[in-house]
Amino acid sequence: MALGGNPIFNGKNFRGATQAPPAPQAPYGQGYGQNPYGQNQFGQPQYGQAQAGWNPAQQAMSSDQLQDMYNRPAAGPADSGRMTFDDVIMKTAACLAAVIAGAAVTLVVAQGLASMLMIVGALGGFVLALVNTFKKQPSPALILAYAALEGLFLGGLTRILDGMFPGVGLQAVIGTLSVFAVTLVLFKSGKVRATPKAMRFFMIALIGYAVFALVNMVMMWTGAVQTPFGLRTQVELFGIPLGVFIGLLAIGLAAFSLIMDFTSIEAGVRSGAPQRFSWTAAFGLTVTLVWLYVEIIRLLAILRGDD
Repeated sequence: MALGGNPIFNGKNFRGATQAPPAPQAPYGQGYGQNPYGQNQFGQPQYGQAQAGWNPAQQAMSSDQLQDMYNRPAAGPADSGRMTFDDVIMKTAACLAAVIAGAAVTLVVAQGLASMLMIVGALGGFVLALVNTFKKQPSPALILAYAALEGLFLGGLTRILDGMFPGVGLQAVIGTLSVFAVTLVLFKSGKVRATPKAMRFFMIALIGYAVFALVNMVMMWTGAVQTPFGLRTQVELFGIPLGVFIGLLAIGLAAFSLIMDFTSIEAGVRSGAPQRFSWTAAFGLTVTLVWLYVEIIRLLAILRGDD
């Protein structure tokens, strides 16, 4: 079941673990609540038959023990193995810590090695993103490995762009956190929701953006365009690089993808999804935040390059 429409949650079994067991069915020809001939109700022993295993000395409980059982709190979602918001927060924090650790590696090593690690991170992260997306059950090891590889890619990209335009790395981090915070506030207030109509527009815009990104990449690889960002900076509309409009669109798509993530997480918690799917939720948030950061730092670089 796909919760909230996020493709990362497609094919995952979010069926709750707290569903009531099926009601017992009476034997054929017997009314509900009636006992078969010769059998006593409620499991009471028949006349002259002792009840096995009953020992009054062992079964008796003191009033203090009964009161202690009564005062104990009811089992919460975490006790019953269900997904909670705290689980999602902790696992997302673990994924982001892996991203930061990977980025730190490419920020401190030599430039040549950093560039190689950036390519390894981009390719490896793409492969693991596909693997984690299509796996029926989440794998914490693969999800953390994905986060670390994406960290290598983001660290190398930040090092290159920050060397060309000092300060864009820090600005991109602040911009990513700001968009995340604003999106979360709008979602919690109920002003923005992943409605079916909004999701149709999102998918149309996402497909269009993906086609443009693919065409732009091919043209850059083939040498059809010579600018660092391809058509994003070579083509201008009203004197403004095309990449500015494309970047704003992509940031909007990433922000709406966060709304879809929040919707999926909320639905998973409410439906009593198994606790292991907290990793799936953390993976979805990590993918979206990585995409958002890339779009923001690229937009900032384009704006700085146009000065």
